[in-house]
Amino acid sequence: MTKEMLVQINGCKLYAKLVGENHEKPTVVMDAGYGDFSKAWDSVIEDLSMLSSVLIYDRAGLGKSETSSNPRTTGEMVKELKELLIEANINPPYILVGHSFGGVNMRMFATEYQNEVCGLVLIDSTPEDYRERFLPTMSEDFQQAYNKQFIYEGNYDEFMESLKQLKDTRLKLNVPLIVLSAGKKAHYSKESQELWNEMQKEILEISYVGELVIAENSAHYIQNDEPEVVVSAVKKLIDSV
Repeated sequence: MTKEMLVQINGCKLYAKLVGENHEKPTVVMDAGYGDFSKAWDSVIEDLSMLSSVLIYDRAGLGKSETSSNPRTTGEMVKELKELLIEANINPPYILVGHSFGGVNMRMFATEYQNEVCGLVLIDSTPEDYRERFLPTMSEDFQQAYNKQFIYEGNYDEFMESLKQLKDTRLKLNVPLIVLSAGKKAHYSKESQELWNEMQKEILEISYVGELVIAENSAHYIQNDEPEVVVSAVKKLIDSV
């Protein structure tokens, strides 16, 4: 089953696509990285839809979604996703999957709506102390490129505000968590790669039940480089429910 929709939420319409059959299993809800939209999941959507129904969507201002006048911060994006799920009649429980900045959103969603979430997969997601701890270890060129990328949705300040919101709302979750860390990041020195894996491992502290998987042959887009690692993590959480 595939169902495409434009869902009216507060202030704009969001594009969403529901694929697969639910069979009384939790719905998998996926959030792409900064500036990315639902196409970011092309490499895994078919396999995931064999496991349960899967919702992918475009955040406001990206893909086929309309722009929103609300701030482009995680707090707003979580509200918008919640509205989308309600309006589209997609009922909990959910297994949340977030890549990169999408991981920030999904962490906060799991914190706000803990009772509706039965699993969380974070794919190379942005740690809340990225700017303070990680960025300074990278080359000047990398740092400049990093700072200049914030033009697709939300600016640099909104992105940093999102990381601050994540830090401020941090709670110990009663939600099983699988953290996937990219083990072969582009432009990373051995030291930076080790620090990255360490910081990914530290994200496990937000849950009582957590597991780290290092995708040894993947750069940032683990879903493209080793799609089976993502599918396997989601399957594990569906099976454990």
